[in-house]
Amino acid sequence: MTQHIALVTGGSRGLGKNAALKLAAKGTDIILTYNSNVEEAQNVVREIEQKGVKAVALQLNVGDITGFDVFVRNVHEQLKSVWQRETFDYLLNNAGIGINAPFAETSVEQFDQLVNIHFKGPFFLTQSLLPLLKNGGRILNVSSGLARFCQPGYAAYASMKGAMEVLTRYQAKELGARGISVNIIAPGAIETDFGGGVVRDNEQVNQHIAAQTALGRVGLPDDIGDAIAALLSDDLAWMNAQRVEVSGGMFL
Repeated sequence: MTQHIALVTGGSRGLGKNAALKLAAKGTDIILTYNSNVEEAQNVVREIEQKGVKAVALQLNVGDITGFDVFVRNVHEQLKSVWQRETFDYLLNNAGIGINAPFAETSVEQFDQLVNIHFKGPFFLTQSLLPLLKNGGRILNVSSGLARFCQPGYAAYASMKGAMEVLTRYQAKELGARGISVNIIAPGAIETDFGGGVVRDNEQVNQHIAAQTALGRVGLPDDIGDAIAALLSDDLAWMNAQRVEVSGGMFL
């Protein structure tokens, strides 16, 4: 049986780290990317290796497409040297940032940063990686519950996620000839350091969200990591072009 390899962007912290660890626990090898903190990334690599699978960390700024050619070459070199392979199996477009700004006060700089990281980056990174993605492979994009329900301050961020949801369907349609399935997961509010850790650290915000969630609590990183591992499992190989919200039932 061929060992599966997943490429996880933003895999050195937050939900990306959790997803990488959950995939590793199920026997999947990991190529993870980090933006600036190499020490943090190497710590995750060691944690993954303790689960008995292989892992490497590569630097990538998803918001800067000029670095993609070098990154793709680095991925190719790692595939050959570490795995003696030319392709990987799963791409998780996870890397992101949170900017909370009212619509009326969102700056062009904030908008452009969100476009580059959450839409333009994943669009062209996935395009660049297509030659290395195995026929029959899987792409999992990441949206947000905020693309379905509205919380003030996230107009730009949520718009990028809405664009990713449309792109997911087009990718599924156009890559289907290669047997590649494409889906998108939409987490609800999660207790991480995302967006300054407001959901995790602000008790008032936490309680408000919990009260608006059918299952009565805010999401934890494990909730999303487990879901990502499940969505990339062979059990769901026939699912395609779907938006799957994992929010415990927020704002129903």
